[in-house]
Amino acid sequence: MNVISIGEVLWDVMGSTEHLGGAPFNFAAHLSKLGHTVSFVSAVGKDERGRRIFDCLPALGLSTRYLGQAEDYPTGVVTVSFDRARQPHYIIHRPVAYDFPELSEPQLQELFSRPVDWIYFGTLQQSSLEAKRLTRRLLDSGPGARRFYDVNLRVDGYDRALVRELMALATVVKLNDEEVLEVTRMFGQGTASLEQFCRSYSETFGWEGACVTRGAKGCALLIQGEYVEAKGYPVEVADPVGAGDAFAAAFLHGLGRGWPAPEIADFANRVAALVAARPGAIPPWSLAEAEALGHNSDRLESA
Repeated sequence: MNVISIGEVLWDVMGSTEHLGGAPFNFAAHLSKLGHTVSFVSAVGKDERGRRIFDCLPALGLSTRYLGQAEDYPTGVVTVSFDRARQPHYIIHRPVAYDFPELSEPQLQELFSRPVDWIYFGTLQQSSLEAKRLTRRLLDSGPGARRFYDVNLRVDGYDRALVRELMALATVVKLNDEEVLEVTRMFGQGTASLEQFCRSYSETFGWEGACVTRGAKGCALLIQGEYVEAKGYPVEVADPVGAGDAFAAAFLHGLGRGWPAPEIADFANRVAALVAARPGAIPPWSLAEAEALGHNSDRLESA
C-alpha cells in the first residue's frame, strides 16, 4: 500500500531517558516495517532534538522529504509517567513544531504522483488550525484515498466539535475502550456493548470499519458488517506507549491484504503485544516474532 501519515513526531521523556514517538510517527514506522510505502508529514524544530529525528528516520524506513523545520518552535516533547497499573499519563508541551507542518505545491504533487491508498491522521495535531488546514489539503488532493482516523484523545488536545469533524471524514476509526466511553459521553449516543457502539457509530458516520483496543483483553473489530472480538496475548509489559500505534499499523496491513476480520484482529493483537513487551514506542520486532506467538483459534470469539 501507499500511505500518507500526517501528525506529531516528538520525544517521549521518561525520567532521564527519551524515546522517539508520536502516534502518527509510530504508526508510520510500524507500517513501513510491514513492507508498505509510508510518507510521513510533520515538522521539527531547528534544535538538537530535531536533528536527532532527522538522523533516525532512514533507519526506520521513512524519508525526511516531508519533514519540515519550524523556525520559531521547538521539537515536540511529552513528559510520560506511569500509574501503578503501568498505564501512561502524558504532559504535552505546546505549541511546538509539529503544530505547524507545511508542504510546498511541488511536494504535494509529488505525494500524489502515484495513487494513495490511505491517509492517516489523529486528533492531537488536528487541534492546530495550521495542521488541520494542511490535512484537508491532503484529503482534497487524494479524493480516492481512504481515511484512517486514530482517535487518540489527549488531555486538552480535543473538543467535541473537532472529534465529530474528524469522525465524519473517516473511512475507518480506531480508538481504545476508555475513548469509547469519552466519545459516548461527548455525543450523548450511549451504547450497551462494544458491538453496538461499533455498529451504531459506523452507521451514523458512514465508516467501513471500526476497531476498539482493550489492552490485555485484546480488541473488538467491525469490518464491512462483520463483528469479532479477539483475546489479547499475555506479556510482561515493559512500556505500553506505542502498542496501540503498532496495532493500528498491523490492522491496516491485514485490511489491505483482504484478510477476514478474525485474522486481522489476531495479528494486530500479536504485534501490539510484542511492542508492549519492549521499551520505547518503536522497539525492534520482526514479522517472524509476531507469527511465532501463534494463531490460536481458541483466542477468537466471533459474534
